[in-house]
Amino acid sequence: MKSLVRIGAAAVLSAFVALPAFARGAPENFADLAEKLSPAVVNISTTQAVERKKTDDIPWDQFFPDQLQPRKGEPNAPPPDGQRRNNAPRQRQTSLGSGFIIDKTGYIVTNNHVIEDADQISVILEDDTVLEAKLVGRDEKVDIALLKVEAKKDLPTVSWGNSNQSRVGDWVLAIGNPFGLSGTVTAGIISARSRDIKAGQYDDFIQTDASINRGNSGGPLFNMDGQVIGVNTAIFSPSGGSVGIGFASSANLVRPVLEDIRKFGRTRRGWIGVQIQSVTEEIAQSLGLNKARGALVSRVTDNGPAVASGIASSDVILNFDGKPIDKMSELPRVVAETAIDKTVDVVVWRAGQQKTVKLKVAELRDENEKAVASLGSPPPTKDLVKKTQLKDIGVTVVEISDSTREKYTIPTNVRGLVVVEVDELSDSALKGLRPGDVIDEVQQVHIENVADADAALSKAKQGSKATVLLRVTSSGGIRYVAVKMAG
Repeated sequence: MKSLVRIGAAAVLSAFVALPAFARGAPENFADLAEKLSPAVVNISTTQAVERKKTDDIPWDQFFPDQLQPRKGEPNAPPPDGQRRNNAPRQRQTSLGSGFIIDKTGYIVTNNHVIEDADQISVILEDDTVLEAKLVGRDEKVDIALLKVEAKKDLPTVSWGNSNQSRVGDWVLAIGNPFGLSGTVTAGIISARSRDIKAGQYDDFIQTDASINRGNSGGPLFNMDGQVIGVNTAIFSPSGGSVGIGFASSANLVRPVLEDIRKFGRTRRGWIGVQIQSVTEEIAQSLGLNKARGALVSRVTDNGPAVASGIASSDVILNFDGKPIDKMSELPRVVAETAIDKTVDVVVWRAGQQKTVKLKVAELRDENEKAVASLGSPPPTKDLVKKTQLKDIGVTVVEISDSTREKYTIPTNVRGLVVVEVDELSDSALKGLRPGDVIDEVQQVHIENVADADAALSKAKQGSKATVLLRVTSSGGIRYVAVKMAG
């Protein structure tokens, strides 16, 4: 069962039992901070017309995701005692979440998933004033939305803090609307920083044990200076309730996004035109790196900034614009935050040594993202079907032909050797090589035929290489695989 839950809302209260807490040192109290900050934290309510499927067999709680529940008193509210009923063809759903005011003129931050697909968005202030909100813009990649309300007076605001200065163990305060209970204040500590929870390619979450639940989505996470260091977004919960593992998008990640939305109506991100993958210990060994670090370039987009700078596939990006890249997941975020049209230094590992190249960052657009996945259409190669066993790496291959392209659905511009058999006891099998995969590089040497592969493998053996680095194209994309040589 999937346990990572977006905490958009719930309009149903569950019974709970208070459990004894372990004693621990804490600030004298949080009352002053709560009193000061609460007026700037708002409730977000949205409505949406939806179609319901007609069935008698599915329980109520499977019809509606966590953030969507019928408004109290509506004719389609859940029947008592767990009974089921036929569904009306259309009904109104409401979503309850949280948000916070960052500008006295009425700019409000929340999560995108709180307001996604809404027909109407309402903001409820601390004094129960209800204001209609307009969507200024949103960014699905970091799950952030910016709203605007028109008020008759200046609104209370909160200020941003520097999330990079926050440390594991620091006290934090969360204020929001869990389960529809407005103005709820909870406290805890930062449990971890820079969490990647696989929500997107720009993940940078603060993990906290401050109690956050459904309905806290879009609410602020404060430091003890009363500054917003995160936007509460998700919880890890097998049961659906708080188990002490919550995640807030870091302020330093979302703040530039919101500034772009306010200024341009959209997010402007840097782009360099590469596909990347993680550097494993075996890949590092095959490349002569002292340890697993950096981002391995598996493919370079035609006509992209990386091509113009001379970056090539099999390069490992170690540093970008003065920022070290220790893990592959760090590069997309660093590039995205870089100013568009800025020329930066990029340090790459190539052929056993570091090299610095100049690169001009472009703007990421939809067509650029599609170009990375696109594979063009050059003319097919001639039909050759002779099988050859590459014993050193435990695979049997054929040179690409029209029949193998058709059989394995190989794009027409891909060159190399097609894997047709894999020794089940080989490291290639262990690393996931399968029939239909195409090997087009061996130890950073491009290959188009068996002779090329034999030469590259022979050179690796002469150099006493324990592993060789293969570049493999499959239905899942392009990746590098470090394979142990057969003894």
